[in-house]
Amino acid sequence: MLRVVFAGTPEFAKTALASILDAGHQVVMVMTQPDRPAGRGMNLQASPVKELAISQNIPVIQPSSLKIDGKYGDEAKLALQALEQVDFDVMVVAAYGLILPQAVFDVAERPGRAGCLNIHASLLPRWRGAAPIHRAIEAGDQATGISIMQMDLGLDTGPVISMKELVIAADETTGRLHDRLASLGGSMIVDALNEFEKVATLSHVAQEDVGITYAHKVTKEEARLDWTLGAQQLDCKIRAFNPFPGASFDKDGLLIKAWASQALANNIHNKQPGEIISLDKLGVVVATGGGALLLTELQKPGGKKISASQLAQSLLWAPGQTLG
Repeated sequence: MLRVVFAGTPEFAKTALASILDAGHQVVMVMTQPDRPAGRGMNLQASPVKELAISQNIPVIQPSSLKIDGKYGDEAKLALQALEQVDFDVMVVAAYGLILPQAVFDVAERPGRAGCLNIHASLLPRWRGAAPIHRAIEAGDQATGISIMQMDLGLDTGPVISMKELVIAADETTGRLHDRLASLGGSMIVDALNEFEKVATLSHVAQEDVGITYAHKVTKEEARLDWTLGAQQLDCKIRAFNPFPGASFDKDGLLIKAWASQALANNIHNKQPGEIISLDKLGVVVATGGGALLLTELQKPGGKKISASQLAQSLLWAPGQTLG
């Protein structure tokens, strides 16, 4: 049994924490981001990782930053003191959301310890950065996976301990792929911890210098659909931005969310991008800069997700009209 410090925040990290606990390792401290306002009432809400830690009586610290010379320097100093005082064998990091300074590595890499191990949702060095799942789908990648990495000061630049691939299905959304990757990450980090417990070391391989891409944070603004793009590219965007932030377009002053679609890349037309070509029970066929896109699930402001044909019928859409 290893003594683990765990740093993570969202559901992806919660899955990993649960796997570590289920495997019998002792989590001696959890680091997670501060509670954030959420919901209609904007009440403070604990992160999924904090909720699990509290349910298991694991001590939790929530610094706003770990930079002792920054705005939250006092919080950072207290967090580093807490890390110094706890006895642990390894630090596991999964979607924590805070940059780890050298002071953290100095503590985690002391003799006999395994350092900081990161669970990253891509096949490094492809998609280093904040949103690897979104970007893999958006780019039309055929596969992605999990990399267990020995962390260093760079942005996902450390050597890789293990890597496993997952095929991305043609209709895969970020939500579904997230869950599959989270489960894989949980099993892989347990394998790494078990290996370190057995032989007191972990072999790793430096990342390649070619094929490096960066998965920049997703913004709401970029989720607006540009109909001059090709149908396949638009379909990738719709799936990449499901469930967050949701791909969208304007129609008659309404911001419509697009949740599901199908590229009709071989559909030859002479329509302007954004023009509705046809409507039927399957959905709404829209002209794009390359082929046509069949929208199958839509949502109007304040409404529920419904079939595109239902929404089009209720809003009196017709062929020849244009989506903005």
